[in-house]
Amino acid sequence: MLRRRPSAFALALGLLLAALLLASLRFGSTRVVEDLGTALRGIAGLCGLGDPLPEPRQTIVELRLWRALTAAGVGAALGLSGALIQGIFRNALASPGVIGISGGASLGAVLAVLFVGGYGLQLQIADPHGAGPWLIPVAAFAGALTTAFVVYRLASSHGRVSVPALLLIGIAVNTLLAGVQQFAQSLVLDDLEASRAILAWTFGTLDDRMGWHAAVAWGGAAVALCVWPLVAWELDLMQGGLDDAAALGVDVVRVRVLTLSAAALAAAAAVSVAGQIGFIGLIVPHIVRLVSGPGHRTLLPLAALVGAVVLVSADVAQMAFFPGFGVQPGVLMSLIGGPFFVWLLWSKRREIAVW
Repeated sequence: MLRRRPSAFALALGLLLAALLLASLRFGSTRVVEDLGTALRGIAGLCGLGDPLPEPRQTIVELRLWRALTAAGVGAALGLSGALIQGIFRNALASPGVIGISGGASLGAVLAVLFVGGYGLQLQIADPHGAGPWLIPVAAFAGALTTAFVVYRLASSHGRVSVPALLLIGIAVNTLLAGVQQFAQSLVLDDLEASRAILAWTFGTLDDRMGWHAAVAWGGAAVALCVWPLVAWELDLMQGGLDDAAALGVDVVRVRVLTLSAAALAAAAAVSVAGQIGFIGLIVPHIVRLVSGPGHRTLLPLAALVGAVVLVSADVAQMAFFPGFGVQPGVLMSLIGGPFFVWLLWSKRREIAVW
């Protein structure tokens, strides 16, 4: 039913996301549970459509709103990035985290944090118009884009990508990037603020998010999605083989550059505001294919929507059932995505055996 009507699936996802965003306003680390009416009054006060709530309830509602919107934007960006990467590499095991793009973005963000004196988190919150907050996304994008093209170049031979080489090089690049990041952290162990900032990007964080964070995450996802009409048809043709796609008029080089750049931009936007949150880019495209099929015309936008729903759902669930426990989103998604990755490897063991 939904395969024949992807628009119905998109509408259902949009309604579910809206419901989750409203639910997220009720729960948080403060253990204060707001009723829906109070939460809506807080939003109206924020938008200037009514009187704000008495403090500190107004601030609590606003922080929860920005956290939820940031989580949705990060999930959308990572889901879209994963769908683009799996499409360009024609492999269901590829994702921003697996091939090192998220690691490259994280290293870029960490270096930017050190460059601005180790106060990246505070700069983003206290001075959203200064140079520090903008330096971090730019550095993250540079790190993600560089890593994407390095991995692609190393895994390619005569224009063809070797899947085993791609995965192995991704593991090697991730190890190298993690080592460099740990080395950077070791240099500033005595600086509590710098160490905390680096640690936040390592585990992922949605704490103390502001409107600026949500704007960066959603903006990165929106710009990356602009390649959708430019590459969707070409990516479908490339799944049957590069030679056949080229014979049908596909400019393979153009599609690769556009797709990798968009995937790097989306991943960098997510990492620059929330750190490394793994496995969303791996899991989400599989969920979408089960429901709407493999065509990239529907896969790419739906992957963004499903990614948003997945991360907001996980965050709301942990806030509702484990208030005050504070599981970081990167850790939470690893606990969910790790077993899924193992199952995926097991389900594709026959295909892997012939690589």
